[in-house]
Amino acid sequence: MLKILIAEDDRELRRLFSHVLIKNGYTVKEVGNGREALDSVENDYFDLIISDIMMPVMDGYEFVRLLREAGSTTPVLMITAKDAFDDMRLGFVSGTDDYMVKPINVNEMVLRVGALLRRAQMINDRRQTIGDTVLECDSFTVITGEETFTLPQKEFMLLYKMASYPGKIFTRQQLMDEVWGYESDSDTHTVDVHIGRLRDRFRDCADFKIVTIRGVGYKVVKL
Repeated sequence: MLKILIAEDDRELRRLFSHVLIKNGYTVKEVGNGREALDSVENDYFDLIISDIMMPVMDGYEFVRLLREAGSTTPVLMITAKDAFDDMRLGFVSGTDDYMVKPINVNEMVLRVGALLRRAQMINDRRQTIGDTVLECDSFTVITGEETFTLPQKEFMLLYKMASYPGKIFTRQQLMDEVWGYESDSDTHTVDVHIGRLRDRFRDCADFKIVTIRGVGYKVVKL
């Protein structure tokens, strides 16, 4: 079962997050500040961290900065009462993966948690195969037949996501959220453009093809 650490000094809000996440099948640990969060990470494994920014003892910025300096790649969803670009920028600079502003819509939080976990799994798996074609995360390369393609990051992540679930239909919005992130200003037409480029590159591939599901999205099918 996936385990989530919640670092939030507001006890009622912390308990609400915990209740909602447990209801959605996660195991949760609660702490009240960044120092307790850092101690918890040193002594236990977590699949994802939800951290407030304004906390006593150690704030969220410092906690995430120290976490990244220690080499941890655990996804972090930052929670804050501040709705200013500079605060968001500081969060991402410190190593945050996603950002939500209070008051929190807990249903949206659950969706973001799921997307962050799926993106982390894509990175952690490092390699995916479909037929004789190999997709290498570390170098964004695709080896098929006697050819090796090095793809732009977004193209690679699109293909990797769909190739991980052959036959599964992904909507354009799903692909946008998981590859570009919820905060992206791009529209879903961007997905169509990248899919077109992937089709051009792999039109002669004998292992898979990308199929359009009209009005819905795309899927990769094995040949």
